[in-house]
Amino acid sequence: MQPNSKNTKQYSDTNIEEVKKLNAQSGLSYNEVLALLAMNYERSRKHN
Repeated sequence: MQPNSKNTKQYSDTNIEEVKKLNAQSGLSYNEVLALLAMNYERSRKHN
């Protein structure tokens, strides 16, 4: 099975463009949340 010419599907018939769209709408990533928590923690320590 060959990928189609628009490169929207791979061998598993996954629609890559749809996955990218859904990921973009999903909110913060795990690492982004950790970074925000670390920043908030550091700010709260400076105020105490």
